[in-house]
Amino acid sequence: MQHSFQPYENDILTMNPFKINEEPALLTCGTEGHVNTMTISWGGLGVIWNKDVGFVFIRGSRYTKEFLDKYDTFSVTYFAPDKPTSLMLKYIGSVSGRDENKIENARFHVDFYNGTPYIDEGRDVVIMKKLSVTKINPEDLIDPEIDKTFYENKDYHYMYIGEVIQLMSR
Repeated sequence: MQHSFQPYENDILTMNPFKINEEPALLTCGTEGHVNTMTISWGGLGVIWNKDVGFVFIRGSRYTKEFLDKYDTFSVTYFAPDKPTSLMLKYIGSVSGRDENKIENARFHVDFYNGTPYIDEGRDVVIMKKLSVTKINPEDLIDPEIDKTFYENKDYHYMYIGEVIQLMSR
């Protein structure tokens, strides 16, 4: 099978890492036959520990967190904001992979880069190797409005930092 995504160097990104909340993205993790994905709107790209990294935030209650904890690599697939896939991205963000095969139901397809799954219908893909996970704790929040606004149910996020090991684009 010929893959539709092609590798490229970090210095020619086509997506804007600062617009993750405007340009839909799917976080995908797992292995052949056992993959889950979820819509994300918090995260970005940067540098830490002298490495190019990506970081994403996942609530402790999310099924995808189990995958992130189990596997060493994950992907973030970015979509153009005006694509006809936007309804499917909302669907994927509203149902749990625990309850149904939401990737199949959304008519998306999983492909793999060196064993790391990603969603083939996207525009850009970042493949990452997990480096760190940190729980967001209420006592670490300096602005109390953050806790009131985003954590009313006390379902705090975990921040995963991954080293960027491959960028791909159509």
